[in-house]
Amino acid sequence: MSQDRVTDVGMRKPQSALAQKLEPARSLVPEHVEHGLEGDPRNIMVHEDPVLETRDLSIYYGSAKTIHNISITIPRQHITALIGPSGSGKSTLIRAFNRMNDVIPIAWCEGDVLFNGEDVYDPVVDPVEVRRRIGMVFQKPNPFPKSIFDNVAFGLRINRYTGDLAERVERALRVAALWDEVKDRLKDNAFGLSGGQQQRLCIARALAVEPDVILMDEPASALDPIATGRIEDLMHELKKHYTIVIVTHNMQQAARVADYTAFMNLGRLIEYGDTQKIFTSPDDPRTEAYITGRFG
Repeated sequence: MSQDRVTDVGMRKPQSALAQKLEPARSLVPEHVEHGLEGDPRNIMVHEDPVLETRDLSIYYGSAKTIHNISITIPRQHITALIGPSGSGKSTLIRAFNRMNDVIPIAWCEGDVLFNGEDVYDPVVDPVEVRRRIGMVFQKPNPFPKSIFDNVAFGLRINRYTGDLAERVERALRVAALWDEVKDRLKDNAFGLSGGQQQRLCIARALAVEPDVILMDEPASALDPIATGRIEDLMHELKKHYTIVIVTHNMQQAARVADYTAFMNLGRLIEYGDTQKIFTSPDDPRTEAYITGRFG
């Protein structure tokens, strides 16, 4: 798979022949590491047979480069947390996994994003199918102005599901630990739910189409501690069947729920490994400075 390609709103553009001929030879230590901006590759864990992977991924908004040459592997049926200060590129990176950056006209990228080994930015790939297989839950609950039932059934109807709709809705609500709270009010408007219930409803909506991966962009940042605890408990249950990638500013939350943690800074991947090691004995001094509160 060629990495000498550029993606612009979901489409690849080949480099010029001149650029390909002039591609510089790579040193053993990448230039950005020598300059002290990115992490040492030896501090970046590599998983075999990952469900998601990026290879030398860079993302731009217009001419501004926000993600710098990130290569990361996401293991199956585990929870991986992305941590780092505001503006470090966590949300931009997670949105690249299911092509959500496509909706931003000035966004484009270089490098590869692989799902089960397949290039999600290949021109023949349908981004709608990518987002069905790789679901997303956003920072603030975003239920549609519809009934609870219709919210969960929305993706199924869009995908022209012909099976038992009620059964799939009930199953998704049960998995999202919401069924017992809403089973007698499925026709009520979803806006009548509490914030924590709305977020679990959004998780149920994502689960209804049976994705392989669930991306969560700060899913509990707008919730109270009790609702946050329910979301975290749910995540532990979900990882038995799904892969979860979570962006969080809450380092205690990352320590509680994540199996693996990646620390990002200034659009670069600094360190990635077992969560316990990242929080107790990180290898990069910037990681230690962040988790101990000396910056960020």
